[in-house]
Amino acid sequence: MRPVRRLASGFYPALGHSPRAFSRPGGSAASAAGFTLIEVLLATVLLAAALTLAFATLRAAGATVQRGEAMAARNERIRAVSEFLRRRIGGAQGIVFDLDQASGASRRFGGEMERMRFVADLPDYLGRGGPHLHELVVVRSGKDMALLVDFTMVMAGQTIAERNARPPEPLADGLRSVEFAYRTLGKRGVPGPWLYTWEHPEALPLQVRVRIEDAQGAWPDMVVALPLAASYGVAPEDQP
Repeated sequence: MRPVRRLASGFYPALGHSPRAFSRPGGSAASAAGFTLIEVLLATVLLAAALTLAFATLRAAGATVQRGEAMAARNERIRAVSEFLRRRIGGAQGIVFDLDQASGASRRFGGEMERMRFVADLPDYLGRGGPHLHELVVVRSGKDMALLVDFTMVMAGQTIAERNARPPEPLADGLRSVEFAYRTLGKRGVPGPWLYTWEHPEALPLQVRVRIEDAQGAWPDMVVALPLAASYGVAPEDQP
């Protein structure tokens, strides 16, 4: 084996470097030793910043999804309640459900700001069918309100109590405000003002307005026309 030749300066041509290079700060040994402390700290700071940004993005995305789901659920609730009220109120008939004991007048419709009564056919999916008295009433519980609906069978101008009558069913709860208003034609044939009390129980109003507000804000106003008001409505000359 041939011996390694060393020059006078201490450089070994066969190895390609001088042994002094291992002891110099800028030599190849320092480079092979790894990262410096400043480089490690800088990398740690950048990694922490990236993780913080990623977590913030995930939280924002999760909050956006939750808000979207809550908004979709609220919109679906508004749609379902509005559709039910439109169908039930719009299907009001001129069937008598009570008689005024004092005057003997027939009662076909009862309307107050937080209570409404009328007769309409129940759909088959409710499992009863036939003309039933619909009673919509607002119940308060602290700051919240609930809109309840109750059904009672009507026969020969009277309500028939059922043996196993079900309690009023909640239509919407967690509400802040519920208002019913009613109007009919005025003397000039134009719709009259909205009234919070219907003063003609023997007749049907031309239109019914429903206003509902929950914790997120007001629902779109519902204005429902009663087609049978033309037959059981109030004469224009009786209106202001």
